[in-house]
Amino acid sequence: MAVQGHAIANGAGLNMKVAFRADASLQIGTGHVMRCLTLADALAAHGADCQFICRAHEGNLIEFIRGKGYLAHALPIVHEASVASTAPGPAASTPDLAHAHWLGATQAQDAEACAPILAAQRPDWLIVDHYALDARWERALAPHYRKLMVIDDLADRPHACDLLLDQTFGRDAADYCPLVPADCPLLCGSQYALLRPEFAALRPYSLQRRARPALRELLITMGGVDKDNATGQVLHALRTCPLPADCRITVVMGATAPWLEEVRTQAQDMPWPTRVLVGVNDMAQLMADSDLAIGAAGSTSWELCCLGVPNLLVCTAANQRTVIGALASANATARLDRAELSQPDGIPFCTQYAVLTENLAAHAKAAARITDGSGASRVCAELA
Repeated sequence: MAVQGHAIANGAGLNMKVAFRADASLQIGTGHVMRCLTLADALAAHGADCQFICRAHEGNLIEFIRGKGYLAHALPIVHEASVASTAPGPAASTPDLAHAHWLGATQAQDAEACAPILAAQRPDWLIVDHYALDARWERALAPHYRKLMVIDDLADRPHACDLLLDQTFGRDAADYCPLVPADCPLLCGSQYALLRPEFAALRPYSLQRRARPALRELLITMGGVDKDNATGQVLHALRTCPLPADCRITVVMGATAPWLEEVRTQAQDMPWPTRVLVGVNDMAQLMADSDLAIGAAGSTSWELCCLGVPNLLVCTAANQRTVIGALASANATARLDRAELSQPDGIPFCTQYAVLTENLAAHAKAAARITDGSGASRVCAELA
């Protein structure tokens, strides 16, 4: 992986402590924790000491993080009645945060739980990736860290941070100017997308194999949780599409996906050979070997673009519309709203499928221009 930035490029180690605050759950999904893990791996490779703080929601990744060799502190779920009865304080979750319910506590309670952990570690950087936390939580914990980095996609709340990352393609840094300190550097755009190093490593191979495009391998990856079973809807819609007779379908799901068994049953009845893989550790290779992918917006978007994989993105949440819209405008994806996916006749899905497959080569080139896979290195250089 190409490394940029003076301190890292010259081989200097990152002798610093880093704490991450991020959650995964059946409601939140796994993307926030996974991209933090990518950044932690990049920092740890250069000598940084990384720890995680996560709340123990249903569907959390705490044991997965520990399995990667990191210390992960588990915060307990606060009972709903306790959250509701807590008077709003300077760091409380209030209705102005659209995703406040994701936290499983008030901001005041979360800050109180995190304080002793951070006080013991005294991190040089606290990195926060959570839609339910804002400047109130950040200021409450300011005595316990040296600098703060926020990872965000929404630009919908204020932050008291020293660095902000938004890896959204086409994001205008001006969107954050009213929300952060005037001297806060803003890393905005898909060139900062946090991808594991294997994606950049496989990029030349993946782009080369698209010189003569053909649809033989179709990948479906709707996120690590997919709580509403978009995967099943995609499989149902594909039955009405003119896939080549020799096409093979690969479905990737997370171990905590609530519809996993139903999808396995559905896969057995597909007109084309369909396999369901769970908890894969070779996603980059699976994507590189695919001729077309159907996925959800988020980290998957940048992974597919890095490898130049023609893709159809299904909008499964309101906060994905901006991302998918920008990629569609750049010809880097075909888009489909969730409501269109569920229509019984499958016509909207098949229309988008036809548009996409008419010129796989052009879509591959457009996707590959979005990001080169070296974002983690660029962010590490900013933290050094």
